[in-house]
Amino acid sequence: MIELPDAEGNLIAFEPKKTPSPFAPGGPALRSRTLFSAAHVVADPTAPNAQYGPATLDWDATMAFRRHLWSHGLAVTEAQDTSQRGMGLDWPLASELITRSGAEAKAVGGRLSAAIWT
Repeated sequence: MIELPDAEGNLIAFEPKKTPSPFAPGGPALRSRTLFSAAHVVADPTAPNAQYGPATLDWDATMAFRRHLWSHGLAVTEAQDTSQRGMGLDWPLASELITRSGAEAKAVGGRLSAAIWT
C-alpha cells in the first residue's frame, strides 16, 4: 500500500492491483503496440577501443542484451543512434551488428528493425 494525495492534498491509501506486468520476461508479446528499444552495444573491455576508432564489441554480451529485451516483449531497432551519431560503429561494424542481430532475432522469435544508411 502507498499513500497518494487527493484533490485537496489529503493523503489517501492506494493499493496497486496485483496484475502481472505485460513486460514480465516470457510473457505474451503486446499486440496493440510494438515497442521498439534502441539497444546499445557492449564494448569489449579487454580491447584497445580508441575514442575515434572503430569499436571492438563483446558480441556475446551484445546479443545477450538483445535476448533480454526480446524476453520482455520489446522489439529491437538496430544501428540507429549507435551508427548515426559517430559512437564508434563504422558502416562495416553496423552492417555486422544488423546481420548478427537478424540471425539472433530469427533464432529466438524476436522482432527487429534496422536503419541502413539513414
